[in-house]
Amino acid sequence: MPKSEKKKEAPMPMTGAGLIRFFEDETYGIKIKPIFIVGTSVTLIVVVIMAHLLTGL
Repeated sequence: MPKSEKKKEAPMPMTGAGLIRFFEDETYGIKIKPIFIVGTSVTLIVVVIMAHLLTGL
């Protein structure tokens, strides 16, 4: 498209501007990797199942 035709088009709305700023913000607090959360959850599940089997309930 020639440049003169591009100028006639309306500009695209900036719908994603808020999301970009959200991810640029620095968050404070504890930062835990997702693999640690998954591993801890699986370990807790295994411990509960083993305790259930060993107590015979």
